Amino acid sequence: MSNNIDQPVLDDDLFEHFKVEVPKGQALLRIDKFLMGFIQNATRNKIQTAASNGDIYVNDIAVKSNYRVKPFDIVQIMLTHPPYENTILPENIPLDIVYEDDALLVINKPPNFVVHPGHGNYTGTLVNALAYHFENLPMNSSERPGLVHRIDKDTSGLLVVAKTESAMTHLAKQFEAKTTEREYVALVWGNVKQDEGTIEGNIARHVKERMQMAVFADPEIGKPAITHYKVIERLGYVTLISCKLETGRTHQIRVHLKHIGHTIFNDERYGGNLILKGTTFTKYKQFIDNCFKTLPRQALHAKTLGFIHPVTNDFMRFDTELPTDFADCIDKWHTYSKSHEVEDFI
Repeated sequence: MSNNIDQPVLDDDLFEHFKVEVPKGQALLRIDKFLMGFIQNATRNKIQTAASNGDIYVNDIAVKSNYRVKPFDIVQIMLTHPPYENTILPENIPLDIVYEDDALLVINKPPNFVVHPGHGNYTGTLVNALAYHFENLPMNSSERPGLVHRIDKDTSGLLVVAKTESAMTHLAKQFEAKTTEREYVALVWGNVKQDEGTIEGNIARHVKERMQMAVFADPEIGKPAITHYKVIERLGYVTLISCKLETGRTHQIRVHLKHIGHTIFNDERYGGNLILKGTTFTKYKQFIDNCFKTLPRQALHAKTLGFIHPVTNDFMRFDTELPTDFADCIDKWHTYSKSHEVEDFI
């Protein structure tokens, strides 16, 4: 099976193999020497190789072997494979199933719900729930049962899950051939001036901030990605937009929108949890803080999903309403924007 479109791709995932907080009384010490005292059977050469590959992190930032640790640093080793052969534990976690038949099911995933085990989340995921509710789901190329594509932990919305091998293959080919329909709704910082547009740019892991992805001009770096967007509503310092994907790279919408200067509202990983537009006056800051409390995650929802059914060959299209937290945040912006003149936002 192809690892391309929306398929969980191993080199886009990072798994935590080791984590330690530097003790209070630790003197400054090269990280390669420091780790030799904490990791059993480690050699300095292996640690230096890991650092050269960008696999050693301090406070979520990749460091080289000459970095000197200091008290209370959080040191991690993150690799592209799980730290052990992960046996998926079935867990009785409720699922919001919007459609199901013998070949597949469509799930409306809530926010704060990890799709598959990895990076410190080995239980409590959608895959654990699927293992409980369904037997003998087919494995994808990453040994994850039923998954054809995925969305981020704090992104809500629709996912299709395959229940048979043939459905898995058929659906994966549709994602690869770009024949599926995927529409997301996002609230972004700033006034998106063009009514619609297309963002193109290769996406790969950020050179320094290894927990982020980034857009690269060099066509030899990363994987091609295309996002089409259209303005739904302008709300002053923020804009509600629709995004349709041609490709499905890790964090694609989040990275592409930041690249054009419109970071998703309250997207902590990409800086959207800061006040990026408007004033810093006390009342405005309080309003933004209230919005963040109402929507404590990135404002991104996988609203529409369409595909050809692998058995009937009928085109199926599913649509969801915005979840309560997202809708309530938009309501706050409606109220705020109506109480201010258009000139206030220019």
